[in-house]
Parts: sequence; C-alpha cells; structure tokens
Amino acid sequence: MRATLRWAHSDLRTHRGEALFLVLATAGIVASLLLATALFGYATNPWQRVFTQARGAHVWIHALPSADTRRLAALDGVDAVAGPYATESVTVSVRGTRASAELRGTPGRPAVGRPLLVSGHWLDPARPDGVVLEDSLARALLAEPGDTLTLPGATRALTVVGVADSAEPRYGPGEQPGLVWAVPSAVRDPGGQVVGLRLTDPDDTDYAVQRAVTVLGAGSVTEVSTWRQAQAEAQGDNRLLGQVLGLFGLGALVAAAFAVHGAIGTRIRGHLRDISVLKAIGFTPGQVVRIFLLQHVAYAVLGAVAAAALIQGLGARVPGRLGDAVGVWQGLPGHTAALVVVPVGAVLFIGAVTGLAAWRAGRVPPVPVPGRTTAPGSRLPGAARRALALRLLGLRLPPALVLGGHQAFARRPRTLATVGRLALPLLLIVVAMSAWTTIDRFHGRPEQLGLPAALTVRGDGTLGDRGTRALLAREPLVAAVYPGVETAALVPGQTATIALRGLGTRQDPYPYTLAEGRPAHGPDEAVAGQGLLDLLDVQVGDWVRMTVGEQPQILHIVGRSIEPENGGRVISTSLDTLRENDPHLIPTLYQLRLRPGADAHQVAAALLAAGHGHLDVHAVTNPADGLSPLRAVVAGLVCVLALIGLVELLTAIGGTVREGERDLLALKAIGLSPRQITAITVTATSCTALTAVVIATAAGLPLAHWLIDTQGRSSGIGAGIAAGPSPLLLLLFGAAAVAGAAGLAALPASRAARRRLADTLSAVA
Repeated sequence: MRATLRWAHSDLRTHRGEALFLVLATAGIVASLLLATALFGYATNPWQRVFTQARGAHVWIHALPSADTRRLAALDGVDAVAGPYATESVTVSVRGTRASAELRGTPGRPAVGRPLLVSGHWLDPARPDGVVLEDSLARALLAEPGDTLTLPGATRALTVVGVADSAEPRYGPGEQPGLVWAVPSAVRDPGGQVVGLRLTDPDDTDYAVQRAVTVLGAGSVTEVSTWRQAQAEAQGDNRLLGQVLGLFGLGALVAAAFAVHGAIGTRIRGHLRDISVLKAIGFTPGQVVRIFLLQHVAYAVLGAVAAAALIQGLGARVPGRLGDAVGVWQGLPGHTAALVVVPVGAVLFIGAVTGLAAWRAGRVPPVPVPGRTTAPGSRLPGAARRALALRLLGLRLPPALVLGGHQAFARRPRTLATVGRLALPLLLIVVAMSAWTTIDRFHGRPEQLGLPAALTVRGDGTLGDRGTRALLAREPLVAAVYPGVETAALVPGQTATIALRGLGTRQDPYPYTLAEGRPAHGPDEAVAGQGLLDLLDVQVGDWVRMTVGEQPQILHIVGRSIEPENGGRVISTSLDTLRENDPHLIPTLYQLRLRPGADAHQVAAALLAAGHGHLDVHAVTNPADGLSPLRAVVAGLVCVLALIGLVELLTAIGGTVREGERDLLALKAIGLSPRQITAITVTATSCTALTAVVIATAAGLPLAHWLIDTQGRSSGIGAGIAAGPSPLLLLLFGAAAVAGAAGLAALPASRAARRRLADTLSAVA
C-alpha cells in the first residue's frame, strides 16, 4: 500500500494541472446534473402539492347560464363536483395596472378545488365587496390584501381580502384571464357558470369530458380545461431548463469519462518501463490496475463531493429561478436521496470507464518489449526521410508543416480515438451555441418565430370597431393594425377545447410565420399550430370540423404556423372566413405590428392614455422571456465542456511529445533547429484540433437543429425554430480552439526539443 501511495503521489506531482482540470470538470458535471434534478422537481412538485392539498378538480367546464350542470354529479367516474359557480368576465385595475379576470361567485370555502390561502383571509359574507385573488393575478397586479380593485366602466370597487394559490390554469396577459373569488352577490351580471369535476381515475379525463359535453350539449359548453393542461403550463420553462441541464450534463459526463480513458491510456504508454519494474518487484496485475483506478476515482470523488456541497450550501442563494428551484427542491422528500445518488452514479460511471483503461496496465509484461527503433547504421526514420527529401527536391514547404501533419495522422486508430474524444466536448459546445442563438432569435427577430405583432389591444365596446381602429391608426409608431377575434372551440369527439382565431382580412392578411404549407387566402382555409395537429392527429391538407357554441365550423388546413401560444393548440383563419358563418361578428381584439425600433412599452402607455380607460393593452408574451436563465446555464456548461476538452488536449500533447522523442535525434541530424522541432509538435497538435473542430461543427449543427426542433415539436410550437451560429462565430470558435491547442503545445514541445543528448538517448532506449 505504501508503494501504491508513493506512486500515486509522484504521478500527482507530475500531472498537477491535469488532475485539477479533472476535478473541476467532474464538479461541473455533477453540479449540472444536480441542478437538472432540482429543476425537474421544482417544475412538477409545487403544482402537484397544490393540486393534492386543494383536492383539485381534474376537469373545469365553462358553460352558459342555462346549462343544467348539476346533472354532471351523476356521471360515472365523477368522485366529487365543485360548483356550479356563476361567473362574470371583468377587467380589474389596481394603481393603473389592468388585467382581465373571471369573477367567480363562491358561496363558501369549496371542498373540491379549494384555494390555498397565501396571505389574508377567506371571503366573509358580511363584506360583500371583499374578494380573494389568485396568486399569479395578484403578482401581475402587484396587489395585496387591503388594496382596492376598480372595474373600469362600472361604479363599484372591490377590496382584496386575501391571496390564494390554485391548481387551475394561471393568469396569462391576453391569453388566460385571472381568477377572482367573490361572494355570489358580487357577481351582478353573470355571463356563464363553471363547474369542476374530480374524477376517480385521472386517466379517464378525455372520456369524462366527452360524457360531460354530451350531457350538457355542445352548444352550452364554452370552454373546457383539464389538469394536464394546468400541469404542463405550471411546469413551463422550468422543465425545459431541466432537460437542457440534464442533456448537457449527461453528454459532459460521457465526454469526461472518455477523456479520463484517453489520459490513462496515454499515461500507460508513457510509463511502460515503470509498470514493468513494478511487476518485476512483485506487484500483481490487480495492484497495478488499482493504482490507476483509485487515483482517478479519487479525483472524481473529490469533484463530486465538492459539487454536492456547493449545491447544498450555496445553491439556494443563486439569484433567479435556479436559486428558487434549489430552495424548493431541498424541501422535497426525495432531495437527500438525489443528493447522494447523482454524485455516486457519476463517480461509478467514471470509475467503470477508468477500469477499462487501467485493465490495460495490468496486461503490461514484466519484461518490456522493445519498440521498433532505428539500429545504428540503418536507414533514417520515415519522418526524417520525408524532411530530407523535401530539401533535396527544393520544395519550399516548411518541413515542420509536412512532418507535423505526418506525425498527427501516422497512427490512424490512435489518432481517430484522440480526435473523437476531443470532438465530443466541442460538438456539445456547438449545440450549446445553437441554443443560445435560437434564444437570441426569439428576442431579436420574433416575427420569424410566430410573433409578428408586439401588442394586443382589447376594447370595452365604448369606442366601437371604427373608433378603436382610428385611434390605433393615429399612433405614428404603429405600422399595421389587424382586427380579430379569438374563441374557444370544441374539437371532434368533444374531449377538449382549442383556440380558434380570426385575424386580419383577405385584403390585409395577418403575417403568420409558416413552417410548412402556404398561407390561408381562400374561403374556409386556415393554418394550424403543431399542438393542434398532434391533438387531432391530422396534417397539412386535411379538413377539420369543430364546434363554436352550437355552430359547426369546417376549415381546410393549408399550412402549419409556428404558434408559441396555447401550446400550439391554435387554428387561425381570416376574420372574413369566420364572418361567413356569423355575419354580425365584430372584432374583439387588435394585433399591432410596430415600426422597427419602436418600444412596445412606450407605445402601450401612449395608447392607454389615448384610450381614456376604454382600452386594455398588453405586450405579446415572448416564450424566450422565460428562458433568460438558460443563457447563464449555457455559459456554465460551455466552461465545463471547455475544461474537458482541455484535459483531452493535455493528454494528446503529452502523447505527441512522448512519441516524438524517438525521432528527435534524426531530426537534429538533418539540421532542424529546436524551434523547427517544436513547430512539428505544435503543427501535429493543431492538425488534431482542427480535425476535431471540423467534425464537431459538421455533426453538431444538424444535431442541434434536430434537438431544438424536437423540443419545439413536443412543446406544441412546432419545428422550424432552430437557428445555428453565424459563420463568423463558428470561424472564431474554430480559430480559438486551434490557437489554444497550439499555445498549450508550445511549452512542452519546446522543452522536449531542447533536451540534452543523454536524456534523449535514455528516452529512446
């Protein structure tokens, strides 16, 4: 054991930098995997906790006031019913901040779908003006208990007495109205009712929705939402962040394992004599294997423990969503197990790959087999002969260039393995750069990703269609105004509702971003999002039938649009097409496309002031806004991958320098200076790095497009959102990788070229 420890200590002193990089790379990998685990837990468990504690309803059905919703309690599979509650669509305002909301008359504390109070208290029948706000709506309004809600156009005001959390779909500006619980007397103009169904088997949700719509009648149902939609919305971007961290963490783990494997293999080739001496003095093959195995497992354990301690101690203090995720995750039941299993799993994986490489050290014979060397008086080595031939022929190619290229690719199996190990972290860096570029594209060119409009405007009906359009057209920074309507429609089979939109006219069509097919110009033509195509199991070219109230609407899907809203479950046509079924249809919203350089918030403020309280203006939600933490994640992952690439480069440089020692005497004999000999090693390393960069770029770009488009397809946005880095950025990336490799190789190559003659003869022997 003492000899084993002395060997490990000596090797550590010789390769301090490489050991440090291995520890840092392992720490970064384990930290990435732990953060991915925390984000997955943060994405799923808070909503699940609220749903369980509130005895949430699996289905919420909005219906007309005339519908007999009490009959739903008798349906098979319905365990309990919430409501029915009368509802009124209102617009509430607090200190100038406005939001659309659903005022829900609740006679008592519900047993199903029970709101969980965050602050304040529940409704008091003695205070008919008191209301409780859903938490996401309260945060959007910056409201808290004691604030007063004003209803524009009405003479009444409501007082916030509490804020509660709910498992129902959260408030989204321009997409989903917020939820306001009030006593029944506060709902003065009910426009509908809502009922919640808690099922005995959540897997029967679609069947339960179909039965409920059949009982009530399709014409009586205005909207249906399920627990799956609410869960997916609550998970939102946190799940995507977890997937990105997990994917890159696993990829980095594999790259690090390969780097360790290559480092051990190179070290074994450089210490064949030492290993033979160890066996000659009595070391068994198992002891030799354990020397390398324990040494590198110790590096992995040190990095894993450091990462686990860092995440546990400081993870919750990270600002933003990552810190919130770690804080919530630390309070979950499976936190301790994950904190142990993830680092242990990473160490075991690295140990397994290390064992495969260390096994080769155990097979080294006690008596070293001499390599192929040049006998005295025989011909020069092939490399020296090529350099001499160049001089005799009078070619002006630098000998270092030719000899370096030959040295880089002389041993093809070993060279291919080195290039492959170096290309893997570089490939993941290209994928990370593509993810960064895609996020920048959402921010910089949203019109290319389904967001041509910057503002959504809704009126209270006072100004009328002509008055509203005239007011919007007077704003100099507004480039175009597209009137439209959006309503919920029942899909065939009556198992869910989708968003049916009519935007623009045939004379002035809405500029949808199409990824497939063509724009909808003719009668009954429409474009649909990927989420709707998946939901209905249709494709471009099919006809679909849906029900709006009691009227059927049949549309021909002629294109697939990129739809960031509503999970892509949107079908869009022109306002003229919808008016063919309902001639009295008037616009209820207006999408505004602004002039280049216009600030959406300043334009919104100007329109609100010009509307004198009759307009509700919201900026269109950009899905990239929730992905801002992904930039820091990508930057951190690039650093981890760069460390892994650095380890592999150091390994490749060490192997190249060691193998070049055999030709050192011959190169000096033909007149090459130490500087030229150094340039040979630098050129060989640069050629290896350049080959790895080319392979990583050629394979990384299509892989990144496939991964990003797959994620877009699964989220409902659809494929076609991926964007690769610019050619200039890729050129800078490749140049930095090759220049870094050349710089790292310069110092050890220079030392080797200036070695004494006796040291060189000893190395060759």
